Amino acid sequence: MTSPVDDALARAEQLLRSLDEKRGELERLAEANDVDGDAAVDLITELAELARQIETELTRARGLADATG
Repeated sequence: MTSPVDDALARAEQLLRSLDEKRGELERLAEANDVDGDAAVDLITELAELARQIETELTRARGLADATG
């Protein structure tokens, strides 16, 4: 059985993997000869949202850990 802290950390790790995948997509897009600006903006927006979600999960994990001592 996992603790709420472990759950929050696992979710953050999952989000981090997603962020890394999106970063790779952005790198591939940047290497293309004909860069699609709209696609790049969409990917950057997704990266920012994933980063926000990661921060939320880490803050949640920290709060739970502090509350449990």
